[in-house]
Amino acid sequence: MFNRQCRAALQSSQRLYATSRYHVATACNYSTAPRRIPLTPLSLRHSSLAASRSLSTTPARRKDDSPKKVDPEEEAQEQEDKDKKDRKDSLDPVKEDSAPKEPTPIGASSAGASSLGGESATAAGGESGSGGGGRKRKGGEKGLVKPSVPDVYPQVLAIPIAQRPLFPGFYKAITIRDPNVIAAVQELLKRGQSYVGAFLLKDPESNTDVITDPSEVYDVGTFCQITGAFPAGHGDEKALQAVLYPHRRIKLTSLMPPKKGEKGDAVVEDAPAVATATIEAAEKPETDVESKGDVTASFEESHVETPGEKKQVAQYEPTDFLKTWQVSLVKVDNLADEPFDKRDPTIRALISEIVNTCKEIGSVNQLFRDHVSAFAMSQSAANIADEPAKLADFAAAVSGGEGMEEAQAVLSSLDIKERLSKALEIIKREYMNAQLSSKISKDVESKIQKRQREYWLMEQMKGIKRELGMESDGKDKLLENFREKATKLAMPDPVKKVFDEEINKLAHLEPAASEFNVTRNYLDWLTQIPWGKRSAETFGIKNAMKILDEDHHGLKDVKDRILEFIAVGKLRGTVEGKILCMVGPPGVGKTSIGKSIARALNRQYYRFSVGGLTDVAEIKGHRRTYVGALPGRIIQALKKCQTENPLILIDEVDKIGRGHQGDPSSALLELLDPEQNNSFLDHYMDVPVDLSKVLFVCTANMTDTIPRPLLDRMEMIELSGYVADEKMAIAERYLSPAAKDLSGLKDVDIEIEKEAIAELINKYCRESGVRNLKKQIEKVYRKSALKIIQDLGEDAFPEEKALTPEGKEAQQEAAKDTSDTKETPTDIEKETTETPRVALSVPSSVNVRVTKDNLKDYVGPPVFTADRLYETTPPGVAMGLAWTSMGGAALYVETILESALSYSSRPSLERTGNLKAVMKESTSIAYSFAKGFLAQRFPDNKFFEHARVHMHCPEGAVQKDGPSAGITMACSLISLALKQPLAQTVAMTGELTVTGKVLRIGGLREKTVAARRAGAKMVIFPKDNLSDWLELPEVCFCSPLPFSPITTQVTNVFRRTSKKASKANQ
Repeated sequence: MFNRQCRAALQSSQRLYATSRYHVATACNYSTAPRRIPLTPLSLRHSSLAASRSLSTTPARRKDDSPKKVDPEEEAQEQEDKDKKDRKDSLDPVKEDSAPKEPTPIGASSAGASSLGGESATAAGGESGSGGGGRKRKGGEKGLVKPSVPDVYPQVLAIPIAQRPLFPGFYKAITIRDPNVIAAVQELLKRGQSYVGAFLLKDPESNTDVITDPSEVYDVGTFCQITGAFPAGHGDEKALQAVLYPHRRIKLTSLMPPKKGEKGDAVVEDAPAVATATIEAAEKPETDVESKGDVTASFEESHVETPGEKKQVAQYEPTDFLKTWQVSLVKVDNLADEPFDKRDPTIRALISEIVNTCKEIGSVNQLFRDHVSAFAMSQSAANIADEPAKLADFAAAVSGGEGMEEAQAVLSSLDIKERLSKALEIIKREYMNAQLSSKISKDVESKIQKRQREYWLMEQMKGIKRELGMESDGKDKLLENFREKATKLAMPDPVKKVFDEEINKLAHLEPAASEFNVTRNYLDWLTQIPWGKRSAETFGIKNAMKILDEDHHGLKDVKDRILEFIAVGKLRGTVEGKILCMVGPPGVGKTSIGKSIARALNRQYYRFSVGGLTDVAEIKGHRRTYVGALPGRIIQALKKCQTENPLILIDEVDKIGRGHQGDPSSALLELLDPEQNNSFLDHYMDVPVDLSKVLFVCTANMTDTIPRPLLDRMEMIELSGYVADEKMAIAERYLSPAAKDLSGLKDVDIEIEKEAIAELINKYCRESGVRNLKKQIEKVYRKSALKIIQDLGEDAFPEEKALTPEGKEAQQEAAKDTSDTKETPTDIEKETTETPRVALSVPSSVNVRVTKDNLKDYVGPPVFTADRLYETTPPGVAMGLAWTSMGGAALYVETILESALSYSSRPSLERTGNLKAVMKESTSIAYSFAKGFLAQRFPDNKFFEHARVHMHCPEGAVQKDGPSAGITMACSLISLALKQPLAQTVAMTGELTVTGKVLRIGGLREKTVAARRAGAKMVIFPKDNLSDWLELPEVCFCSPLPFSPITTQVTNVFRRTSKKASKANQ
C-alpha cells in the first residue's frame, strides 16, 4: 500500500513537470535547492512535489509513512483534475474567479509543454494507468495525448537566422555563438520554456545572434520550439547547436531592450517567494492546501494572502527573467491565415501545378523525391489539397535556391492564393535548376562512359597486338627509349648507377601511380644532359680578331685580353677553368662582347640574369619533394645547348639579392670555382655534373656590391666608357645603319651628317655608353619617316597595297566585330593572320639630309648647353673630376667668403651640395690641410682665423660621395685665401690626407674623358695612377701633371695661373 502511494505521488509530480505552468517554480527551486525541507506527511506530498519539484525516489523517502490513509488511485485522479483547473486559470488569470470549475482534457490544458515535457507527460500517463492494477484506465488514456503548444505566448526570446527563413512544420538546425544567447537558451531549457522566435536577417552576410534594431530582421517570423541542443565549437570558440521546430507564424511588434541589472536578477528575486510558498505548503494540512489551490509559478506569481487583503493575481511572462540579459527579447502577435475556399479554381490549379512540379523535380532529383515522400507521410489530411497552406510552405522550404526575399515573401503572405502563387515561382525555379543539374550530370557521365569505353577498347587492342608481336606495351616502349638515349651518352659511373636504379623503379611502377610521372620526368632530364658531348672549338686568332672588330669598335685593351685568353686555349687545347667578369658602365657592350666571344670560339651561347635574384633554387634547382620541381638554370642551359662546353653569360652579377629562400651569391661560389665545379651538385638531379668545361662570363657595373669571395674567383676585365671619337665611329658603322633599316628607310636616300652626330654626342649623349646615342639616332630616323609620309601624303602609300589578301580578310572580319577592345572576341582566329602586311617602298626622289642646324627639328633642344660651368673661374672655384655609373663627369667645387673679415669675426665652414658621409670628411680634411698650408707657407695670412667660409658642390639634386675630390676642395680653399684664380682649363682628382699625401683613385679613364669633354687641357692626378694613364688611348691624352707632394703641385698651379691671368690683363 505504501509503495502504491509513493508511485501515485511520483506520477502526479512528473505530470506537473511536463506542463509549462510549473517551469518557473522549477527554475527557482534549482536556485534554492540547499534550503529544501523534507516532506514527511504523505498526504501533503502532492502539493509539496508540485511546488518544489523534488523528484527523488530514494529509499529514505519511501520509508516516510503517511498519518492519513487515502486511496492512491482516487487521490491521483483528484490531484489531476485540480491541476487541469489550475493550468486553465494560469492561461487566463484575469477571469480566474469567474472561470467554470469543470475539468478539461489534459491534451487541451497542457499548453506550453516542451518537447522534453511531452515525453515526460506520456511516461507519467502510462505509469498512472498501470499503477491502479487495471481498475481505472482513464488517467492513462489522458496521459498518452500529445501535449499541445501554447496558443498565447506574447513575449519570446528572438533568435536571428541568416540565408533562409523557417517555415512551420519543418525542422532546422542553427548554430548559436553568442555566450549570452547560449546561456539564455540553456536556462529556458532548464525551466522547460523551450520556445523562441526565429526571424530572418535582412543582411545575408550577417551572423549575429542578437537583434539590436528591429529593422535588422523581417518582422514576420515563426514561433519555434527547441527540440534539442548540443554543444559545438572547438577550444575557446564555444557554440550551441540547436534544432528548431517552427509551429506558427508570428509578427514582431516591439523589441524590448535589456534592463539595467546583472544577469540572473529575476531568478534571485523569484526564488524567495517560491521557497516560502513551498515551506508553508509543507506545514499546512492537506485540506487547507486543497481549498486554496496549488502553488503556481507559470503565468502568475504565488502570493500568501494575509487577512483582510483582497486576492490579486499579477501578470507574469515565462521569459521575464531574461529582461536583464543581453539578449533579444521581443513582443509578438500570432498571425493567422486568411480564410479561403478550398473549391476556388485558382487555388486548386495552383495546388495541382505545385504537385506536378514537385513530381517532375523528384524524377530528376532523388533527394527532392525523399523530401516529398517524407512530407506526404507526415500529413494528417488524406488529400494534400485540403491543406494548401502547408503545401506552399513545403515548396518554399525545400527549395535550395538563393532567393531569400522570395522565401520570406511566402512566409509573410497570409493570403493562401498569393502564398501558393509565390511558392509556385520558387518551385519552378528549383525545377529549372534541377533540369540543368541533371543535364550536366548526364553529360559528365556520358563523357566518362565514353572514355572508359575507349580505354577498354585500347587495352584490348594493346593485348591483341602484344599477343601477335606487333607492338609492345607503352611503358615498355618508354623504358626502351630511355635505355636507347642512355647508350648514346657517355655517363659517368655514378650517374649510370643512378640511371639503372631509376629505370628499374620505373619498370615496377604502374602508369596510374603518382610516382610514375615523377620518375619519368627525372629520367627525361637525366637523359637530356649532354654527357660527354662537346662542340668543336675554334682558337684562330685572326678569326677572333675579325669577329671582335665586326661587332665592336675600339676597346683595344679588352680585345687584347680576350685574344690572350684564346691564345692560351690554342696552346692547351681548351680554355676550361676560366671565369671572366666584364666590369664597366652601362651601354659599353659588356653583354655583346660575351656573345662575340662565343661566336669567335664556336661555342653555344646561353644568357641569364641574376639581377634581383633571391631564390637559391634558381641556381641549385628545386628538391624533388613536390610536384613541379625543376633543375636550376645551369642544368637548363646544358639541356638547351646540348653541349658540355657552352659559354654561359651571367648578367648583372653585382645586383644579385638575398632573401628568405637562401643566398644565391653563396651558391655561385661553387658554380664559379674551377676547383669545385667539376662535380657540381644540383638539388633536383642529385648527381655530380662536370661544369669545368663551361666558359662562364659575368657582367657587372661595379665591383663594390659583389661579395669578396665571389670576386676573388673571377678574372676582372674593366671596360671604360667610350670617348667622342669612338662614339662617332660606332654611330657611323653600327648604330646608324641598324636604325635606318629598323625604321623602314633602308633604300631611301637619307643621311645624318657627321657634324649632326657630333652634336648629338656633345649636346645630347654624354654618357659613357652608346645606348642613349642609339635611341637618339633611332628618333631621328623615325621623325624622318613621319616627315616623308606627311610631305608626300598618304595617297602615295595606299593601304590596299600594304595589305595582303589574308590581311584584307582579317581586317573585314575585325570591322564586323563590335565588342569592347578590352574583351577578346570569341572568333579571334578569323581576325588574325600570319602576314597581314607587306613593306611599302619610298619613291626614289625622296632626299633627306640631317645637319647640325636642323637637328633640333628631330630631337628637340639640346640637353647640355655648355661644356663647362665657368668660362673664367673666379678665386675659390676649382674643377674636379668624378666617376658615376654612367661614366665620368666634371665636378666643380665653389668656395666663397660669407662676410667681410674683421678681428671680431669667428671662423667657420659650411658645406652644401647633397654630400654623403665620405665626402663630408673630405671637406673637413681639405679645410684642415688648407689652414696648415697657409700657416707654413704664408704665415702672415690670417684668412682662416677670421673667415666664415661656405663650400658648395653643384648640382644640389645629385648625391655625391667618395674621397677623390680632396685636392679639388683644398685648391678651392687656398685659391680663395690667396685671392688667386685657378686656370679654367685645369681639372684635378685625388684623395687627400690631412698631412698632404695623395692616394690612388679609380676611374681615371672616365674622368679623363670627362675632362676633355669639358675643355680641360691639364689633368692633375695621383702619381700612383701613372700606369693607368699610360694605358689610355691617344684620343684621351692631355698634358699629364703628376705630382709628388700636393703643396708643390698647388704652388705650380697657382704660378701658371698667375702667368695666364697677367697675359690676359695685358
